[in-house]
Amino acid sequence: MLSYLKKQLKQLLKHYQREQSAKELKSQAPHVSQQQLTQQLQALGVQAGDSIFLHSSLKSLGYVEGGPAAVIAALQTAVGPEGNILLPTYYLPGGTIDNTCKLTDYCFDLRIHGTHMGRLPEAFLATSGVQRSLHPTHSVSVWGKDARFLTEAHHKAPSVFGEGSPWQRFATLPQAKVLGLGISMGPVTFYHLLEDTMGEQFPLPVWQPECLLRCIDDQDKVWQVPVRPYDKTLAAMRIDHPSRGDLQQYMKDELIACGLLEQGPVGAASCWLIGAQDFYQQLEKLAGDGITIYATPEQLQQRPVGH
Repeated sequence: MLSYLKKQLKQLLKHYQREQSAKELKSQAPHVSQQQLTQQLQALGVQAGDSIFLHSSLKSLGYVEGGPAAVIAALQTAVGPEGNILLPTYYLPGGTIDNTCKLTDYCFDLRIHGTHMGRLPEAFLATSGVQRSLHPTHSVSVWGKDARFLTEAHHKAPSVFGEGSPWQRFATLPQAKVLGLGISMGPVTFYHLLEDTMGEQFPLPVWQPECLLRCIDDQDKVWQVPVRPYDKTLAAMRIDHPSRGDLQQYMKDELIACGLLEQGPVGAASCWLIGAQDFYQQLEKLAGDGITIYATPEQLQQRPVGH
């Protein structure tokens, strides 16, 4: 009973904080319409038939008239009926992969578990036609004509991001692009496709021993899914750590120097777009030169941008 009350209070506090944040945005931030978002996405380079893997900061866009649903609708209009939209809708009850692996009674269920990824992914989950991959930590949700192909059998993949995962399948599509709305080059899970594809050939060991986590499908069959937590000692070195602005800027400058990264405004946010296959190939090339998303400042100095 006490646990239930705490959960309810937490939900009420979360709702109140969001309401207050929305009021502040409405009174202080620039207003942007769904139509404006669509036009700006198209100006950035989003085209009909594109498959877009989105990472975003909703509040960075300003006050969006219509809220998260308007952002989703703008994306749908931009890619059209032949396109796809992919969003990370992860559920990590332990806060991290490592801590989630320690939860002995945890079993992911698409029917009851939402996502910890914020308002836009939450709204996306509630959008008509969206399908979600079955995975105990890194579930991905997709709207579009290839939604089934992109989401099916994620729980059968030998690793989170590698062969058979939504990331690997996404990268095979002809118009696959990674889109960052109001974010740096740090929090981008597409990086991990290279790690899982290269496996032991990746320039440095990044994983702890594998654990098995459970998930349950819509037929009530329980699956044991292999998940590898990341080495804790590398967390502060990785590109998504707040202290690694140097590595985030290096990656951005590298992709610009190679002519791969498109930039432009969407709402009030500075945004970027890059072709997934070009992105992967450049990450592979960088790894061959000793530069990864864990590169030290000294390693960055040894390899000039655009080398």
